Amino acid sequence: MTFTTIKFNTKNQPEFVKELRNRVNNYFKENKISKYANTNMVIKTVFMLSLYFIPYFLILFNITSNSWITLSLWLFMGIGMAGIGFSIMHDANHGAYSKNKTVNKYLGFLINLIGGSSVNWKIQHNVLHHTYTNIHEHDEDMGDGGLMRFSYHQKRLKAHRFQQFYAWFLYSLITVSWSIKKDFIQLERYNKKDFIKTQNITYSKAKTRLIFAKIFYLSYVLVLPLIFSTQAWWVTILFYLAMHLVCGFVISIIFQLAHIVSETEFPLPSNQGSMENNFAVHQLYTTANFAKNNRILSWFIGGLNFQIEHHLFPNICHIHYRKISSIVKQTAKEYNVPYHGENSLFKALYSHGKLLSHLGKNDFATVN
Repeated sequence: MTFTTIKFNTKNQPEFVKELRNRVNNYFKENKISKYANTNMVIKTVFMLSLYFIPYFLILFNITSNSWITLSLWLFMGIGMAGIGFSIMHDANHGAYSKNKTVNKYLGFLINLIGGSSVNWKIQHNVLHHTYTNIHEHDEDMGDGGLMRFSYHQKRLKAHRFQQFYAWFLYSLITVSWSIKKDFIQLERYNKKDFIKTQNITYSKAKTRLIFAKIFYLSYVLVLPLIFSTQAWWVTILFYLAMHLVCGFVISIIFQLAHIVSETEFPLPSNQGSMENNFAVHQLYTTANFAKNNRILSWFIGGLNFQIEHHLFPNICHIHYRKISSIVKQTAKEYNVPYHGENSLFKALYSHGKLLSHLGKNDFATVN
């Protein structure tokens, strides 16, 4: 993956950016509310942690010998993992959970507790994805031309013609990969590209933390159940994998529906690294909302179905996205900027599958 400096066009609709920021800031001032977490967010935090750790301790203390009940507990842990990622860690690592940086720091470490790496995540997500959304060879969330093809700018392989079928299984494996090998490979790559310094940590310190985090994670989530569970060892391993499959599938789907759909664009910079639009307008071309009226889904996934608002205001806690979405939509309409936000969950899934199919069978986008 090559990496060149990207420059957004600050002269492109600066009045839109200024007006949008003013309106959103006024919303918080007029309503006299903080842009950070509130009591409801704290309650959600307790719930998500409980959804993960209560089943874990029930498994560890052998509350039941029934394999199906035990499996259901592992699956609840998988849902809890996703919930912790969506609703707690994500906001914290954006500095949006609390105005207290220490609170954000330690809640952000929760990703290490569920098998990931806070350092790697903040580089991949905060630095590369949020800055270079849907830009080929810059946004790492789009992959690098392997088994999946998410952009017409990526090389198309023969296997890609079937990606709309096998994608769903590969999505399920993402957290398994994170917990075992991806973080180590990623850390080496980020060190070579000099990205680690963006997190105010040295490579050696980051690697030491990563090693200890992985040892701790595998020890408590897998080794201890293997020791204390009455289930056969191979059953425990299968259930552990099932937990990851559930978490990986849920996490992958939510993020794919926000960017890899038919409605979004995949712009390229000029040879000099210049983008056509300013940063905010670029986010509106490359990001989509979905299932806006599904409050249960929105609550569980940390408001990430309001992905447009998240990309424009990542420093605002997700509990406010629904309220400010009407402001963003109206302002975008007034300034003739796209706002992709009308898909239901099922329409978004269809749009994603349709795009995967087209990307797998065509080298270039066709003109409608």
